[in-house]
Amino acid sequence: MAKVICRSIDEQTPNQAGERVLVDRVWPEGVPRQGAPLAEWLPDVAPSVELQRWYGRHPQQFGEFRRRYLTELSDQRHRNAVARLRDLAGHRTLTLLTAAQDMDHSHTAVLAEWLTDPGSRPPGYRAAVSAAVADLNPGALAFVMGTGIVSTALYVNGAHTASAVLLWVALAGFAVLVPAYGWRLLRRRERFVADLLGPRAFALLTLAISSNVLAARFVPDGHTVVAGVFLAFGTLGWVVLDYGIPFALITSLKRGPSLDQVNGTWFLWAVGSESVAVAAASLARVTPGHVLAVLAMACWGVGLMQYLLTAALVLARLLARPVQPEGLMTSVWIFMGAAAITVLAGVRLIALPPGSTMLSRPLVIGVSVVLWAFSSWLIPLLLALGVWRHALRRVPLRYELGWWNLVFPVGMYAVTTHELGRATATSWMTSVGRGEVWIAAVFWAVVFAAMVAGKLRARPTTAHGSAGGGQTARPQSTASTAPGALP
Repeated sequence: MAKVICRSIDEQTPNQAGERVLVDRVWPEGVPRQGAPLAEWLPDVAPSVELQRWYGRHPQQFGEFRRRYLTELSDQRHRNAVARLRDLAGHRTLTLLTAAQDMDHSHTAVLAEWLTDPGSRPPGYRAAVSAAVADLNPGALAFVMGTGIVSTALYVNGAHTASAVLLWVALAGFAVLVPAYGWRLLRRRERFVADLLGPRAFALLTLAISSNVLAARFVPDGHTVVAGVFLAFGTLGWVVLDYGIPFALITSLKRGPSLDQVNGTWFLWAVGSESVAVAAASLARVTPGHVLAVLAMACWGVGLMQYLLTAALVLARLLARPVQPEGLMTSVWIFMGAAAITVLAGVRLIALPPGSTMLSRPLVIGVSVVLWAFSSWLIPLLLALGVWRHALRRVPLRYELGWWNLVFPVGMYAVTTHELGRATATSWMTSVGRGEVWIAAVFWAVVFAAMVAGKLRARPTTAHGSAGGGQTARPQSTASTAPGALP
């Protein structure tokens, strides 16, 4: 039977038998690293930065934090550290060290329970699936967005077979994730509301955007009815979420009062509008009537204004507030992707018959060229930030869902460059776009392979793990229960 003790890093316990392991993600202030009274430091076993930030703002929700953290302990990011802890707990007394003040409501208490009580772990595959759906990331459909736009990029480049393969992959992802969203909304409504009022609420717009990306992809294949169905679904989702998310954030009293909640996913507000414009304009070229053309024109204008407003907020956040490397997510690349999809929507608009959109061709081309230049300027800056985050600040470079927020902008920029070159008869731009398409395809393949490899490696850790049999041991704590937050 494993014996696990929770203690404060500041507590002096001389001559204590067993292993003392620090399980905080950040090294405690005031504790010298040289000669520290511990055997190991396992920062990767701590809760994710996102979970710590959420729990720090809602310390009274320890039960929900416990459930989320138990789910995280079975994912790829925690695998090696968890295996090391289990090994230590199986041989000697294990002391979990933390700088948390309220230890009984910290992640160390959950870790101790997890290590000593097999019943606290997911009992099987069905429970794991249920937990995965309950904890479904609101931006999970970024996978479909990225796959769909790379499929479109390959199509315009003439690689129709590869494009069709990726289209089917995107459709499979859409068919799995959309019902999961629906189940989560019906069975875990409180979690949906929490996402709607959280700093990443705009990630929910991936539901509408992914549908519109698929609609635009079906048009060149001649499947106008299918494209119309996806466009109708995407437009409905856009109307509900494009108004619902700002309304919920404006009227909610449960949000942070500073700019710290602003992040790259807020650009999905503009991407949602522009995705409707792209799909509607694409379908308007092959169907009669002016309704779709007017819808595309209106959404292009709305998305342009949303992009400018969001860009001001995000830049204010990045320039006026400190940015931690762990908090600089790949979603910041949507800054570039939102500009690129606005350009693509403009290109689709100028391809419509004259007079159908109430916009002059020179105006749309001028705005599109300016935004394309700006999105091109952003790429070196975003790459430099990535080098700073991973090479200089040594944040581990490993797969996470956010990488699909990078695939989509890369694929969108490739399509935009190619299509803007064709629309303006700029041969060099078209040639550059063709090369960028293959870069986007390779990047998609790398991220997809990393996703599959991560899922396969994580499978063994979802089993029962190592735990002694017999009576359940409870974590021992020497700290008093007082209001506090997770470090």
